[in-house]
Amino acid sequence: MGTLFGTDGVRGIANIDLTPELAFDLGRAGSHILANKELNTKPKIIVGKDTRLSCDMLEAALIAGICSTGADVLTVGVLPTPAIAYLTSKYEASCGIVISASHNPVEDNGIKFFGPTGFKLKDEIEDEIEKLVKQGTADLMRPQGTEVGRVYEVNEALNDYLDYLVSIYDLKENLSNLTIVLDCANGSAFEAGPQLFERLGAKVIAIHNTPTGVNINEKCGSTHTESIKKAVVENKADLGIAYDGDADRCIAIDEKGNEIDGDFIMVICSLNMLREGKLNPSKIVATVMSNIGLEIALKKENIAIENCKVGDRYVLEKMQETGALLGGEQSGHIIFLEHATTGDGLLTSLKIAEVIKNTGLSLSTLTQEMEKQPQILVNIKIAEKDKILSHPLVVEAINQAEQRLGEWGKLVVRPSGTEPKVRIMAQGPDKDLLTEVIDDIKKAVETVQ
Repeated sequence: MGTLFGTDGVRGIANIDLTPELAFDLGRAGSHILANKELNTKPKIIVGKDTRLSCDMLEAALIAGICSTGADVLTVGVLPTPAIAYLTSKYEASCGIVISASHNPVEDNGIKFFGPTGFKLKDEIEDEIEKLVKQGTADLMRPQGTEVGRVYEVNEALNDYLDYLVSIYDLKENLSNLTIVLDCANGSAFEAGPQLFERLGAKVIAIHNTPTGVNINEKCGSTHTESIKKAVVENKADLGIAYDGDADRCIAIDEKGNEIDGDFIMVICSLNMLREGKLNPSKIVATVMSNIGLEIALKKENIAIENCKVGDRYVLEKMQETGALLGGEQSGHIIFLEHATTGDGLLTSLKIAEVIKNTGLSLSTLTQEMEKQPQILVNIKIAEKDKILSHPLVVEAINQAEQRLGEWGKLVVRPSGTEPKVRIMAQGPDKDLLTEVIDDIKKAVETVQ
């Protein structure tokens, strides 16, 4: 991969790193490479966004770039990222583009692409787009007159996406006996989340569902669960779901106010799939950041775990390689490959509700299938991430930490794919030891930066 695209598209501070000029060039380059110009009709590209203020600015530039190459644009407005993936295939578009920085703060934004079948682009295609952007797009095709692209608003996009999710719901009875609190992160799930569960008969209590353009992810959503924990307990709800800004991930809250991360969700859903004869082959995909408790819990049921790098694109690649139907990350990116091409927070929350309904068990009871091992994660803000991690002093600190943790411990030190940070994660039965080894690595990083 080049330097423009990270693990989840092009990211940066809007109007500083991710400028309208860059968005325009991405539109031109992406359309040039992805749009099928051999059809008798004009190629069409779907563009969606989250609720942050800078989306309008970037959307206008992106659309201008696309239309300047002769492709039409279908604008679907504010929708979850997985909705764009689904609709790209449903509407037979050449590609889908989402303007969002996911769980990042409002000043950040991003642009990510989906191919015509709804899957994220392969590295080599992103490299082609990046190469074009860097060499300049001025010489690319410039059609005239009636050949210039047009823009069409698709008002039924949200309903089409929700119709699909409802069609996946696998129960004869609806969710009328469940009370569900939804934290919409003031992001792209602010309409989709409540409408989905209301359609299925649940009593929905929505919080952080009034986006202003500047309050996305602000002390809410999947990375700030304090308010939803309180709301679940106060309303005596059966389940809480916290989405992130673009709703491609979610974190669950049980009826006691405890946070249920992606590892627990994968245990709950994989065991339910196994017992219903729907986990074939009997394996899931998880990243190196997943808790050791996940492996211990699934090993008891003879469910294998295939490990991969962090990033839902790598989870998907490993799933396609191994045939696994379920995979995900501790952060709440969960892929149900039978139903979706990418992580989908709404689909995941629907599957959790299904298990609760199917089994008649509370979420807190379901989570007892897994015992989480002590885990500490530290993020260090740093500009030259890769250079620092290859420094001999840091390498030596990492090697010593791995030796100290031994066979029952787990250490991951990696650069973030979406932020200027280095992430240090340690797991093992001895929490004091975890703190010591992380402090040693942190000191080494801070010494050489």
